[in-house]
Amino acid sequence: MRIERMNGRGLRMTSATPLRVVAASALLLAAGGCSTIRDHRGYLVDPALTQSVLPGVDNRLSVEKSLGQPTLKSQFGQQSWYYVSLDTVQRPFTRPRIHAGSILRVSFDTAGTVQSVSNDGVEHAQRIVPDRHKTPTLGRDRSFFEDLFGNIGTVGAMPGAQGGQPGGGGGGRGGGGTGPNGS
Repeated sequence: MRIERMNGRGLRMTSATPLRVVAASALLLAAGGCSTIRDHRGYLVDPALTQSVLPGVDNRLSVEKSLGQPTLKSQFGQQSWYYVSLDTVQRPFTRPRIHAGSILRVSFDTAGTVQSVSNDGVEHAQRIVPDRHKTPTLGRDRSFFEDLFGNIGTVGAMPGAQGGQPGGGGGGRGGGGTGPNGS
């Protein structure tokens, strides 16, 4: 940046200086937006509470009161509750990635008493990738424009309307309607 002194009246910037200041400001703003985002998802682990769950002593009610609702419950086989905790990191223009995490598994027997408690890392979790194909369904396969403009002209039309009269055109007694009282 070049600054010149004028005859005792103050300082004067040259014409190239404002352009450099604007460019430097834009660069600083862009660099400030490129920071890494750290986030926590799921269960907040409290070691004192997780260690207080004892096999053979606690049951489903006491586990729920001390740890809260689980993240997942098993649907088949042995009844197990899973408490999932994930720490993620997201760099600019990317998807969040799992940095660290833990899975607390509490297994119950048929009576509802805690059988075992295990704490594993997320490296034991299986990654499920959904199939990207479409599931065929019954009915018509309509285009975007058929969906958008398909109802034009049908809005406000009543089934069984005759002669432009709303409601069936019977008008009075014995109107020949379809209801139990002729309406």
